[in-house]
Amino acid sequence: MATPDAHILYVDDEEHNLTAFRATFRRDFTVHTAISAQAAMAVLAEHPIEVIVTDQRMPDVTGVQFLESIRSVYPDAIRIVLTGYADVEAIVDAINRGGVSRYVAKPWDENDLRMTLSSAIDTFRLRRKNAELLEHLARYNEELERTVAERTAELKHRSDELEASNRSIVEQNKQITRL
Repeated sequence: MATPDAHILYVDDEEHNLTAFRATFRRDFTVHTAISAQAAMAVLAEHPIEVIVTDQRMPDVTGVQFLESIRSVYPDAIRIVLTGYADVEAIVDAINRGGVSRYVAKPWDENDLRMTLSSAIDTFRLRRKNAELLEHLARYNEELERTVAERTAELKHRSDELEASNRSIVEQNKQITRL
């Protein structure tokens, strides 16, 4: 279950939440924390983040607004919102605008959040592996199409030669028959 090579970013405007998150999950994952959206952008620029967890209610920007702002730049990262408020509109916003895959209520249950993070990492890595396999398949298909085109051209050339030879033989047979 522990994947210390998995990079998780936790964004929260409360230092004690960042400390608690880091202390709880540092043995399982490589944990990066940021006290603001701006600090989070710096972390994202420096580290290969697989999962982004953000608090919804922050002073400068909401978690959904932050996730929406980075969605096009970091489209593959799995996004999770943590909040102490059960705001249905915020949940819908998070899913639609921020591309959030999961909404977790505060206070979070350690085991539940650990499983959520592990599942998010698995999803990220499966999507990445799927993309690699699709890329490999596309290259293989291009190579196969090229090989088929070359073979088809070769067969067409041989077919043309055989037709020419056959016409010649038919013509020779006609001449022999006349003789």
